[in-house]
Amino acid sequence: MKGKLEELNIEELDRSLKESKEALRLERFKRVTSSIENPKKVNSLKKHIARILTIKREYELAKRSLKSK
Repeated sequence: MKGKLEELNIEELDRSLKESKEALRLERFKRVTSSIENPKKVNSLKKHIARILTIKREYELAKRSLKSK
């Protein structure tokens, strides 16, 4: 999943970030209301969100260049 994130452009990163935050919200809700199948999924979603935010920040600081597809 890490390699795939680095290939995405800004719009795709934003979409992935939104989807990940929604999935994290739902997992947290499930954890409170009932038992969840995979308790480590919350941690992996948090890490995924952090990776996306890091890549977006690198674009802002111009450490990563925008590649046209």
